[in-house]
Amino acid sequence: MRNYPIDSTEAMARIVALALLADGALDHSEVEALERHELRKNLDLPAETLERVIHEFCNDLLQTARAPNIGQIELDLQLVDHLLDDIQSPELQKKALTAIVDIVNADGSLNSGEAILVSQAMSRWGLELQRVTHIEVREAKHLSPIVPGQVQVAEA
Repeated sequence: MRNYPIDSTEAMARIVALALLADGALDHSEVEALERHELRKNLDLPAETLERVIHEFCNDLLQTARAPNIGQIELDLQLVDHLLDDIQSPELQKKALTAIVDIVNADGSLNSGEAILVSQAMSRWGLELQRVTHIEVREAKHLSPIVPGQVQVAEA
């Protein structure tokens, strides 16, 4: 796997590439999310740099990643942690996690590889999802506790 300087444009582009490939293949809707959410602009990623790094990342993965099925790749957790460690600025980590979430949500389904990437990024960078996304978190309604052995009967 290539080495890029910490917090560099290339390191950020590789995180985007990682998110694009987290489900094992490049999906058209995820690529479209880059433009729809203006991710390249928000991450200060020139199109040429992103395209070059995606190609380099794919070449590196062909050399190092497991491929259980033709056309699919499987990412190693140690590799994911290594790539996440290339982003150390807290501000860049927030931007990167926002981009990861936007990309993996683009096709409307979250597979295990994508869920692992989001979880690993949150854990590695010490971030909470609500702080980097526009998800509204509401307080739970207070319900009366259920006591074991006690049956509650509804009145007719």
